Amino acid sequence: MAYQTTSDKRTTGDKSAMNDIQVLPLAQWLDNSRADQTLVACGDERHYYLGEMRQQVIALCQRLQATTQQRWALCFDDSYWFTVALLAVLHSAKTAVIPGHSRESLLQEQRSRFDALLSDKFVTLDFPCLIVGPGQQPMAATETPLLPVLSADATVVLFTSGSRGQPREVVKPVASLDHEIAWLAALWGKRLAGCHLLSSVSHQHLYGLTFRIMLPMALGLSFSSALTQFPEQLAAHIAAHSREKRYVFISSPAFLRRLDIALPAFHCELVLSAGGLLPWNAACQAEQYYGVRLNEVYGSSETGVLAWRNCSRNNEPWQPFPGVRFSKDHKDLSDEKEKIWRVHSPLIPEPEGLLLDDRLDFSPGEGRFHLCGRQDQIIKIEEQRISLSEVEHRLMQLSGVAEAAALTLSRSGRLYIGAVIVLDAATTVPQGHRGEAMLTRAWRQTLRQWLEPVALPRYWRIVTQMPLNSQGKRTCAQLQELFYAAD
Repeated sequence: MAYQTTSDKRTTGDKSAMNDIQVLPLAQWLDNSRADQTLVACGDERHYYLGEMRQQVIALCQRLQATTQQRWALCFDDSYWFTVALLAVLHSAKTAVIPGHSRESLLQEQRSRFDALLSDKFVTLDFPCLIVGPGQQPMAATETPLLPVLSADATVVLFTSGSRGQPREVVKPVASLDHEIAWLAALWGKRLAGCHLLSSVSHQHLYGLTFRIMLPMALGLSFSSALTQFPEQLAAHIAAHSREKRYVFISSPAFLRRLDIALPAFHCELVLSAGGLLPWNAACQAEQYYGVRLNEVYGSSETGVLAWRNCSRNNEPWQPFPGVRFSKDHKDLSDEKEKIWRVHSPLIPEPEGLLLDDRLDFSPGEGRFHLCGRQDQIIKIEEQRISLSEVEHRLMQLSGVAEAAALTLSRSGRLYIGAVIVLDAATTVPQGHRGEAMLTRAWRQTLRQWLEPVALPRYWRIVTQMPLNSQGKRTCAQLQELFYAAD
């Protein structure tokens, strides 16, 4: 079935925005509901239309059906060709596996997670790989080609960001993703009508998959096939295209914090941010730059979207999406109990719901809530219980520290605490290794008033920017690389 949402009558920039928006589930993206001339994506050198996408998907689908491999990993830089591959895999009754990255060394390590690879670039791996892209078109489809019907139980496999360890596999039913898009269309469909979508988040993660790919495809909107990695790229894109075009920008706190207000500003109909909390000063600066108040989305790879908020004031509470409910739970922490929250949602297939890592504070009688940090990360070192959350909290109180992350490091069979620090603008490290050692020694001395000796960071790394993945999130693996690369 197709959902309907009414368009925004205030819009005057595009006649198509005056019509009702047809919201199609994934199984109907390539049917005849929309004309072949419907613009799908804009690349650096050309535009892509629905009719040719349909033929490309059918051709690749035929090629995949002739293979014995079932689980296909999708590793694409270009979002248009990623979408072609995703649809071909699903319509071929295969399983789409989205690793979250395209690094060959890690793909080799994850070899057991999939059978073969689809990519838009050449890879030197010792398992089956098919190249899909403008330079390597799939073989021509047979005469009178038909697109196989999508299975009702089709799924996509993604992975968590690995912020607390190794990434975990998350299986997402396509029906659940369609349900999520229906929520987003009901909330923002009017403002999205007739827009072209730009994004600074990768389609290799759930946020990018949902908002950068599924949302425009379901609503019949066009999207940019290239990732916007720097604010300068965004300004250049707008300068190279008609300013009459209406835009929506899918972003992350990491990108919005780096916004250069000296660059030419432009108007967006909607700017969305997810993956972490956006500082209030960054939200205000972005609102001035894009000419529209920002909206934030709260959720995770496991849960899908849970809540949203309009950045109209500092510390605005979060509004849950329809059907999302929270209940109090308890987690056994050896000799003590800690209150935590369990979330239930139509997007979560588990009937018991899922436990949240975040601490929530609900407004009495409103159903809205504030985020109050993460649940404690409890570890044991030398039989002593240590909260990494507490260590990070104390690191952030040190003079000169703008950002801090605490993690565990293994050395000769023993666990130690490591700290990654980003200095504030007013603080500099004295030159040389000796100067850095003096600074960290002073920090350790200050921390002694709060932390047990075993909880004091033993290893330190001072960096200019906290390592983040393409979703603007920290990952345990990236933080650990800072230490092992330097040893």
